[in-house]
Amino acid sequence: MMNFIVGILLVLCCAADASAYTAHVKAIRDGDSLTANGPEDALVNVRLYGIDAPEYKQPYGLQAKKRLAKLIGHQDIRIDPIDTDRYGRTVALVRLPDGTLVNEVLVAEGCAWVYDQYCRQDELCRRLRELQDTARMERRGLWADDNPTPPADWRKEHKVEEWYKAPARIMKTIVRKVKGVFR
Repeated sequence: MMNFIVGILLVLCCAADASAYTAHVKAIRDGDSLTANGPEDALVNVRLYGIDAPEYKQPYGLQAKKRLAKLIGHQDIRIDPIDTDRYGRTVALVRLPDGTLVNEVLVAEGCAWVYDQYCRQDELCRRLRELQDTARMERRGLWADDNPTPPADWRKEHKVEEWYKAPARIMKTIVRKVKGVFR
């Protein structure tokens, strides 16, 4: 019976890891999103699981994007998909070649909040909250401000602004141009 249980555990461990893959980073979109060449060289938009970095126009948004770019820019990373969000992005844990979890690094350095609304893996989310508490106590990154605004709150306040809508228009224009090339 013990061999059976060990066998089942091994199968489950291997099956969970089988969905992870190596990808090459093509672009950093913001402090918690990137585009990479995934399986069969397909472009994959990735959102880092369990964290929420400041928006580009939000205080510390540019610094968060630069930090992510410095960590993973134009190199091979390990992507462990967890979910797909409503925008079709792969929500994932992202690891450096040495196994370092990028999601944790960004929180530990004060480049992102724990995204409590979507962080559901108990052990990992607990670890992220501990790292966030330490970053806040040590006033690292965005925690240098006395009262930083969480990105979700900031997005609610700014979603009607024209610049916020611009990326969607740009993407539609690009898609139209690409479709025109292949006709």
